[in-house]
Amino acid sequence: MCSVGGTDFEFDIEKIEVERYKCNNCGNKFDAMGEKVLCPSCQSENVVKV
Repeated sequence: MCSVGGTDFEFDIEKIEVERYKCNNCGNKFDAMGEKVLCPSCQSENVVKV
C-alpha cells in the first residue's frame, strides 16, 4: 500500500494487464498499458494490439 495525496491507495501489480502493440508507422513492437498508447520509438498514436 502507498500513500498518495494523504489518502490510502491500494495497488495490486498482478492485476495490471500489459498488452503487446505494433506501431503502424515505424513497425516497432512493444508492451504497454493504458487507454492512450504511444509508440516509444516514434511517439505515434497509430498503434494496434497484436
